[in-house]
Amino acid sequence: MELGGGGMDALPDGVVQHILSQLSSARDVAACAGVSRSLRGCVPFLPALYFPRGAFDAAGGAVTADEAIGRMVEAAARLEELVIYCPFSAARLPLWLAARSASLRVLELRMDSAVSSAAIGGGPGHLDCVGVVTNLEELRLWGLTMTRAPAWGQLERLRVLEIVGAALRDVAVNGTVGACPNLTDLALIGCECSGAVAMTLALVERCRLDFVSSGNCSLALAAPRVESLEIQGFCWISLQGGNRLKHLTIAKNTGSVYNVEMGKLPELEKLSLRGVQWSWGAVSSVLQCAREVEYLVMKVEFCGDHDTLEPFPEVDLVDFFNSHPKLIKFEIHGAMFAAMCQKNSLKNLDSRFVIPCLEEVLITVRSPLNAELKLSTLESLVKYSPRMRRMVIRISQMKNCHGSADGFFEEICKFIYMNNGRVRIE
Repeated sequence: MELGGGGMDALPDGVVQHILSQLSSARDVAACAGVSRSLRGCVPFLPALYFPRGAFDAAGGAVTADEAIGRMVEAAARLEELVIYCPFSAARLPLWLAARSASLRVLELRMDSAVSSAAIGGGPGHLDCVGVVTNLEELRLWGLTMTRAPAWGQLERLRVLEIVGAALRDVAVNGTVGACPNLTDLALIGCECSGAVAMTLALVERCRLDFVSSGNCSLALAAPRVESLEIQGFCWISLQGGNRLKHLTIAKNTGSVYNVEMGKLPELEKLSLRGVQWSWGAVSSVLQCAREVEYLVMKVEFCGDHDTLEPFPEVDLVDFFNSHPKLIKFEIHGAMFAAMCQKNSLKNLDSRFVIPCLEEVLITVRSPLNAELKLSTLESLVKYSPRMRRMVIRISQMKNCHGSADGFFEEICKFIYMNNGRVRIE
């Protein structure tokens, strides 16, 4: 491009502003501002600023970062998005947010990089200043500690709230969500919390609550518009309003799920139940509410209402599939499959029975015990599923030293040969 004697300063203002509108990284903005006066003069038009984690490591750390962040935020008069991952002084945050409170729409802060304490309730409450950004639409916070509800007032325009890797008290969770009445997307990911969490989310469509605490925690959730819901880490769960729910995951990696209460889920397409131990009452309650489900994942290892790990009770195969007539894809692991392979599981099979929609099955087998019944169940799934396209049998953690393992493998291989093209083994 021929610029004549003016160099970069000869570019039209519209071109310069368009170039800067494509930038967000503080490093790139600083580099451009050092090239020419016209680029430097367009910094006030920047829509976004992003300060990566190591942005000021070589320049003096948090003190230098505070000065640079403050200078650039002050200059960017039309700033709509501010992302800070690098270390900074939490005490300076109120000044930056106050300066851009009218224009800011998106805010993302990595609080575990803040030099001073970012605790709410145990410190000066630096995050209370988020409340001054009344036009905020998206808020993402990483690595903070919250011991009380923040003093945000009501963030009426906030639609997206994400909190990742935080240590929370239940009162802080309840108060934070209560301050955001118009959320459509909520994600609390990898958060430590115990106690009773209660939320009313009138407009939320997508919700992920991923708690990692080993203690007992209960959830009472009212979400009439939710379409996608992921719940992890709760022992007692109550859900009000699932008429629009399409995707539901409930998991508990440690401890037990004791009780799940919810109404019918008429629009549910995918259901995933995971965990080490669930009470059978919780499992059966969810399955009864999800009669319209099309894709079901059952990955629960044990049952039992207390600390004693117990096998699943016997499950009647005919009753199960008659209760879920729209099932298209089914992933069944270990204990649940064994429950379908008991003495009376196939007693109600007859020529009139059919599994009308089932197309794909993934079955994890962990033991060669009851080999004959397991093979009968596999054969029945193929025989009574006219639309069956693929069955995958996954052999997992099976001890080769078991006396019946070789015979079981031989029978599985025969079964695969007889159903070549539809059945395979992993």
